[in-house]
Amino acid sequence: MKVTELSSAEYHSYYQPYIRALGDVHLMEALNDGLDDISNFIPQIPDAKMNFSYADGKWSMAEVLVHLIDAERVFQYRALRFARNDTTELQGFDQDFYVPQSLANKRSKMNLLQEFSSVRNSSLALFGSLEEDQLKRMGSANGTPMSVRALGFVICGHQAHHFQILKERYLA
Repeated sequence: MKVTELSSAEYHSYYQPYIRALGDVHLMEALNDGLDDISNFIPQIPDAKMNFSYADGKWSMAEVLVHLIDAERVFQYRALRFARNDTTELQGFDQDFYVPQSLANKRSKMNLLQEFSSVRNSSLALFGSLEEDQLKRMGSANGTPMSVRALGFVICGHQAHHFQILKERYLA
């Protein structure tokens, strides 16, 4: 399953930059590459930078990492529900409410890496277990139709988006 196989009807236009930024990559390859990227990236972050934010009102690096973990869990849950043909409309989630509740700034980068790796391995297991017809199934979350496979690519593109921001605005 490659990004270029997705139809724009499978996701809200809000997610288009995340998906398009991936190029013509296979879903499982993108998920694996993202795990490699995080495994190499987090240990290189200086400890002093973990609680740094580049402007008032912006999340710290630790909070961005927890946001990635939380969002992947939410997207993964949606993918599971849709893959199982659950047609219940799912609610959205408020990332700005979740982040302060995460207490991310009290956590070590190795703890965040361990949790991210666990969540990504769970995504790999979920998406790796799905057949073509399950990946194409649609559901609705936050009033928006999405396919299972689009959610997988959103997970990957969301990570790539935030890593770019971390590199440019936090570590430059």
